[in-house]
Amino acid sequence: MRVLVTGVNGQLGHDVMLSLQAHGHEAIGSGSTPLCRCTDLVAHMPYVQMDITSVDDTRAKLEEIRPEAVIHCSAWTAVDAAEDSENREKVFALNAQGPANLAAVCEHIGSKLMMISTDYVFDGTGDAPWKPEDRCFAPLNVYGLSKLQGEQAVLDACTRSFVVRTAWVFGSNGHNFVRTMLRVGRSHDTVRVVNDQFGTPTYTKDLAELLTEMIESEKYGVYHATNEGGYLSWYDFTREIYAQAGLRTAVVPVTTAEYGLNKAERPFNSRLDKSKLSEAGFTPLPDWRDALRRYLKETGEI
Repeated sequence: MRVLVTGVNGQLGHDVMLSLQAHGHEAIGSGSTPLCRCTDLVAHMPYVQMDITSVDDTRAKLEEIRPEAVIHCSAWTAVDAAEDSENREKVFALNAQGPANLAAVCEHIGSKLMMISTDYVFDGTGDAPWKPEDRCFAPLNVYGLSKLQGEQAVLDACTRSFVVRTAWVFGSNGHNFVRTMLRVGRSHDTVRVVNDQFGTPTYTKDLAELLTEMIESEKYGVYHATNEGGYLSWYDFTREIYAQAGLRTAVVPVTTAEYGLNKAERPFNSRLDKSKLSEAGFTPLPDWRDALRRYLKETGEI
């Protein structure tokens, strides 16, 4: 299958490309800037520069490539910066108009479209895991609202579409919470981490394998996907990171209010119900502790 992947300079897009190639698909990367050929594995990948905020450029590139499927991984993900008024037009252009343009063109050429989304489309309250069919009423911040509009555009315009919501993503090709906490833990004796926000970590390499399995199918719809292993707080996650990395850094639990450093509101409840994956016959992701262990080994952190 010929698959175009957006956002291959990022964590997930990078690993999706590698997964598709490993499974024998013709994977073509894309992004708004020249490719960051940062690893040997992607140094020679097919790549096209494409501005998804322009419907004309999107149409021209997709009609030339004629992919059978598009996996849309690119997005504005700087949650706090999205709150700044000078950035909002760019945020909605990338996270809402971009998916709308992809959906319209994919429908026109008969291509499947998979959009990667986020738990931030929900309001982040309560303690029950969010189900794919739960209605999204009031995202907490600009980022969440922009992603919700992108989801709606994809589902409305493209009949052969998937929306896959995930959370707490970490991967080898970019910045993430694990890498940040390791850096801080090696330079400080004590770190403060919030213990009232709950979710489940997601390793991009594991998620990429699932997305490859899903795009090979025709089981369209909205899904939730994180690693297995239950729900935990950022505090719990940090303690496990340090335990596996052999760091003795003290971790002090604090509330979100006590931490108080974020411009954008963060969800207290990022729990995602993933049961629909198994019901549809897809393979659940491995336990997050095992995923963390593999990530640390593969990145040379342990």
